[in-house]
Amino acid sequence: MFDNGYGRMRRRATRAATALAAGIAGGGLVAACTANTVTHAGPPDDAPRPTIILEHGAFADGSSWNDVIEKLRKDRYPVVAAANPLRGPTGDASSLRGLISHIDGPVILVGHSYGGSVISAAGAGNDKVKALVYVAAFLPAVGETALELTNKYPGSTLPGTLNPVPFTNIDGSAGTDIYIQEDKFRAQFAADVPEDRAALMAATQRPIAQAALEEKATVAAWTEKPSWDIVTTQDLNIPVAAQRFMADRAHAQVTEVDASHSVAVSHPDLVANVIEQAANAPAH
Repeated sequence: MFDNGYGRMRRRATRAATALAAGIAGGGLVAACTANTVTHAGPPDDAPRPTIILEHGAFADGSSWNDVIEKLRKDRYPVVAAANPLRGPTGDASSLRGLISHIDGPVILVGHSYGGSVISAAGAGNDKVKALVYVAAFLPAVGETALELTNKYPGSTLPGTLNPVPFTNIDGSAGTDIYIQEDKFRAQFAADVPEDRAALMAATQRPIAQAALEEKATVAAWTEKPSWDIVTTQDLNIPVAAQRFMADRAHAQVTEVDASHSVAVSHPDLVANVIEQAANAPAH
């Protein structure tokens, strides 16, 4: 229903550029990105710049954006890496909307993984949000959950790596936080990240409440905002077929890259470039 001819043509063009880049560079993960995503440049010095707000996902924190932030700041973009509570899309989006309200001028919302669910909720009906950038992320429609979208297509090996930790809420109700087992973290989440850095990521990962992955979306900002999407073809968390399905449905401008779920860490230049494409795009 959603895989129209335009979506297929876009994917074919992206894959053709990917193959060409790989042939020139002699293979490897970095060579798999499209030729027009390996460099980026900021707007002219006198051009106004929207603020880039980066929303991390589960099993990560704001430091997962560090290299992307460095690239964006070199191009003179104001950047904020939001602290995502990882408790549920509705509450997390409320936190993000509070941050947006304290920033002057337009913003670009960027969400990784579960952060995509949050920016989809926070950006809906918000005139300050100029565009959305999804990075190996969820783009849920109203009524869908992250868990449902993960299971829509085969390919995720995440369930076998999880370490659930029970907790008690302030109201006395029970909950469960979910971590990735540290000895399985790199292979599952960050296979193309250097081993020492992946080990740090595993030790500092932030858990997500299981209930957050089961909470249904109530709004979907991608139905009203221009969207960009980085699809990671070696992703073991969100199957690539699920990512393509969501991107096509949202009519997003897609960049595919041979990368793990941690693409912002392994390919920060590519991620920064796509964000800048969204920031520089003409207003719809």
